[in-house]
Amino acid sequence: MTITIRPGSTVMFTGDSITDCQRLESEDGLGFGYPLRVAGEWGLRHPDRHVTWLNTGISGHKVMDLEARWRTDVLDARPDLVSILVGVNDMGWHTIDPAGRVIPTEEFEAGYDRLLAPLAEAGTALILIEPFLLPIRGVVEAGAARIGEEVRKQWRTDLDPKIQAVRSLAHRYGAQLIAADGMFAELSTRTGPEYWAADGVHPTPAGHAALAAAWLRLVA
Repeated sequence: MTITIRPGSTVMFTGDSITDCQRLESEDGLGFGYPLRVAGEWGLRHPDRHVTWLNTGISGHKVMDLEARWRTDVLDARPDLVSILVGVNDMGWHTIDPAGRVIPTEEFEAGYDRLLAPLAEAGTALILIEPFLLPIRGVVEAGAARIGEEVRKQWRTDLDPKIQAVRSLAHRYGAQLIAADGMFAELSTRTGPEYWAADGVHPTPAGHAALAAAWLRLVA
């Protein structure tokens, strides 16, 4: 069942750098990524339905970081629809940050559940975008770390159960789910994964367009 966005609704995107996309440097506060593409396409399709679009994504954030700012950045805005994409930093924190550690899936899921519970109680519509990792080749830099294929194999082992946790939470809360990891895997069979995310994590313009198109299929 699609989510109906009614005139006067407030829609919020939140998460990490994939959502952030330099939002604070943009005039509309949406950044250059999929939230901007969603808002623009929605406005083109529905000029008669004014919507307030908000973006509170912050680069590098994990579930625990979202939880620390959830009240002020999300709940206090009283959005009608919240879209969340988080998890890639929960996956690789221990390899890209000297102060990081492995975050167990159980801790990830419990924290994510605490994000969703007050929104569900308030009747807020939810779209969860599962985290994703594309199987690019070679070595890329992530902060001060150099990430090669062996590290990405470790990341994949860590990420897969977290993806399942997001899917489970979506079912538990009746949220719409964008199965982004599978979507990009399928798209990559035609073009190669670098076309959609050059570093395997951050989408290219085409990758952001794919996320936006998937998002728009869930709303009416």
